[in-house]
This record gives sequence, structure tokens and C-alpha cells, in this order.
Amino acid sequence: MRVSDLLYSAMTGSSLPAATRLVARMDELFAIDAEARLQRMDVAGCHALRQEKARPLLDEIREQIGVAGSIGLPAGALAKACQYTLTLWQKLTRFLEYPELELSNNLAENSMRPVALGRKNWIHVGSPQAGPKIAAILSVVESCRRLKLSVRNYLAAILPGLADLPIQRLPKLTPSIWATQSL
Repeated sequence: MRVSDLLYSAMTGSSLPAATRLVARMDELFAIDAEARLQRMDVAGCHALRQEKARPLLDEIREQIGVAGSIGLPAGALAKACQYTLTLWQKLTRFLEYPELELSNNLAENSMRPVALGRKNWIHVGSPQAGPKIAAILSVVESCRRLKLSVRNYLAAILPGLADLPIQRLPKLTPSIWATQSL
């Protein structure tokens, strides 16, 4: 989508096509990551591909979001969505700095849906401090399942030396990074 297309949408009074085209451009980001998965790239390869293809695409998307935000009324849904996106831009583009991050958390959310559905069964957690700990444990377990890793083998490999490990090395122990290093 070109900026001129967005401006045309503004002149014709239609913000829906602008929003639809923006979402289509964002889908191209997912296509870049799909390409990396298809080629079975390691973290470094994925990072290089994102820098080459996703960074310029994000620059275009950001410009188009700015234009799209000026299409309608300032209190309109499109303008609010654009402003919200631009406010969170640094966080939304963090995946460029950290290639181990996924673009979407859909896989994690879908795999943990049974936990959310059974929330009333989790009343026995016991204390407010236990909730985040259980969430962290479930996150590790579900990540291992998604990656088809044995949870037992993963935990047996990382837990024994964890207490003596410098905090800077912890990101290398996430299930996704550990799986690529242990192959």
C-alpha cells in the first residue's frame, strides 16, 4: 500500500480500505517469519532475514499508519487505533532486536486455553505470589510442547546449574533457544 492510496482513501472519506490495506501489509511480516521457519533458519538467520526484509517494511507501515491516522476524525476508531499503535511502536517492533521473540503470542494463548477455561479449578493456588510462578511454569511447559521437546529432558538439562548461572545467560535457556543448541 502506498501513501498515495491512503490519501485517496482520505479524500473519498473511506477509512476501511486504508485499515484493510494496513493489515495486509502487517501480514507480510508474518510471511517473513514463515519463510524463516520453512527454511529452518536458526536464530541468527532469522535475525538477518528480519533485518533485511522486516525492518524496511516496518518503516513503510509506520509511515502509512501516520497517514491513516489523519484520514478520519481524531476521535474515530481508525485514528485511535493508529495513535495507539504509534504509541506502542517501540514495543511492537522489539522482535527486530530479539530474534527469539515470536511476532504473535497466538500459539501460547491457544495452548494455554485449557488453563483459562479451568480457572475456577485453580483456586487452590494459595497465594497471590503463587500465580506468577505457576504462569511461568506453564509457559515453559507449553513452549516445550509446541517445540515437541520432552519437558522432563529440558528441565533435567537446565535446572541443575541454574542457580550458579549469570543472569545474562538466562535468555539462552528458553526452550526455543535451548532446542536449537541441543540438536
